Amino acid sequence: MFRNAVSKSLRSQRFYSHGRGSGRTTHLARGPSVALAASTAAGALLWYLSNNIVHNDSGDLPTLETKPVAPKTANSTGVTEDGIICAVVWGSNKSNLIDPKSPMVGTLQVPTNAKWLEHVALRDLALHERHAACVDARGDVYQWGDGFFDLTPGSETEANTPKLTLHGKNIVKLQLTDSRVYALSASGKIYVFATNEAQHKHSIARSTPASIPWWGTSWICGGEQTTADFIEIFPKGKLNWGETFTSIAAGRNHLLALTSEGRTFTHSINKNANSHGQLGLRNFDVPAHPRTIAPSRIAVELLPNSVSDPYANTSSFYRNSVPSPAGASENNLNAINEQHIVFCDTLFEIPSLKGIRVTQIAAGGRSSFVITDSGAVLGWGANEHGQIGLGGGLTLGTITVPTEVVLTKNVPLSTKSRCLGLMAGGDLTCFVAERNAQDSLTYVDVLTCGNGQWGGLGNSLFSNAQGNPVRVKNVSGLREFDEQNQTLSPIIPQAISVSPTGHVLLTLNTYSHVGPGDSGRDLVAWGLNHDYQLGTGKRTSLSAPVTLERPEGGRFMLAKRKATVKDLSGKVWKNTVDVEQCAVAGYGNSIVYWKIATRH
Repeated sequence: MFRNAVSKSLRSQRFYSHGRGSGRTTHLARGPSVALAASTAAGALLWYLSNNIVHNDSGDLPTLETKPVAPKTANSTGVTEDGIICAVVWGSNKSNLIDPKSPMVGTLQVPTNAKWLEHVALRDLALHERHAACVDARGDVYQWGDGFFDLTPGSETEANTPKLTLHGKNIVKLQLTDSRVYALSASGKIYVFATNEAQHKHSIARSTPASIPWWGTSWICGGEQTTADFIEIFPKGKLNWGETFTSIAAGRNHLLALTSEGRTFTHSINKNANSHGQLGLRNFDVPAHPRTIAPSRIAVELLPNSVSDPYANTSSFYRNSVPSPAGASENNLNAINEQHIVFCDTLFEIPSLKGIRVTQIAAGGRSSFVITDSGAVLGWGANEHGQIGLGGGLTLGTITVPTEVVLTKNVPLSTKSRCLGLMAGGDLTCFVAERNAQDSLTYVDVLTCGNGQWGGLGNSLFSNAQGNPVRVKNVSGLREFDEQNQTLSPIIPQAISVSPTGHVLLTLNTYSHVGPGDSGRDLVAWGLNHDYQLGTGKRTSLSAPVTLERPEGGRFMLAKRKATVKDLSGKVWKNTVDVEQCAVAGYGNSIVYWKIATRH
């Protein structure tokens, strides 16, 4: 094959010479001497290739370790030919996250049915860079991926099968970080365990915590089978009667938690949790000696980088003249292992948000956001790309105090606006704002700010800093006919998933107001596309949303249906379950899985 390629290449070459001042091209191949030399060189090369034999006692030849690209598929509906539900995946599979049953496939260029989730509908699914986790229909947590199994070359393990790590806790939501998995239960408890299987070791004999009833849950779930060493994190001070945690959101190094009464708590994952003030507080305490009965605690203070080293971005002349304010509190942390899941076992209420009722929380990579019950947005943390959304005139790279984000800067004063929802990922933030002008119809805009270097802003521009939230094209101000009310109604995004690496998947709620015959909700995508994570079959990044199309033809619509649902152990959970497709944007990849529909 190589000899044929070389000979074909030599045959296809043509030799030219551009004469000076003549403006014409002379074909050197016309000369007999040049033609003879060219044919002699080609013959010598072919003779060498055909006679240069490599013996079996020679050293190993270098090989290029790359995974092949999966061929294009003809089915991407999320339903097999036999009518069985399954996942749809595309993008990078380098760490065996979106299709662990096909470890030899490194990239899927277009949406492709993945049979590893056949018959399975989940409560939640989360993708990280090298590990992933999900919650099956029974509320059990499974983990997989090369980062979870921590494979070594030549090791033999069932790495392609998701492994049960937390059982019997009735989990409903997951959040992943580099080293932690945070799980929220239906009863409002928050558990944390490691992302790496090697760290799932029970370091002490663990008895039933006092917060769990004496009868436990093993008699319902068939006994405790949890393999991960986990802990439950508690708030500093008791919650009110009947108050529980209802939502969690994790950034790169910090966690936010929301209670049923609208109180906002924060949690430090490691020593970098407050690098840009994203915690919302500086002073807290951590266990001095984890895994001991009634452990002693030490007070710490995590200063933002802008405070601990205000001249970090200046020349060495200024840096040498200003001493570092590092105090005894930072020295107290030096002896504590931040990789241990018990580095911080407490949730602390954010002091500046006391008395403010919050309805939604969101966390970017190094930033935090809340929506109040009045529809106002507050943000704090990293802002060097404008990801807080405080405007182009604000050049501060760190916002340490929750500050209101004004979403009405580009609309008339007579227009009322409130935030319906927001989603953040990495250094990109998306807001869903409802506009209502006097004597006009109501419409809904999707606004973005932050790092749009790869088109994540969705405004047809590639900009690495956008402090003033801008309208996303093709998905803002859309309307559809409401057959029940016989009027035009705004199309509100059903869900938005923002990847930490720069691409966005948005599901339009085009299913609510239409009549019979509608097939589902439109899925649109934009942003970074270096690993085919947008599902267009090309690697060109997009700076404006496009409606995805299936490789077999037709719009990519997320459907709803009834199905028989199994858990990840293969046992039937229930028959005739309402399920709906849900899209998740990961690190260079995307997945659409079937989620158990919740009734509101």
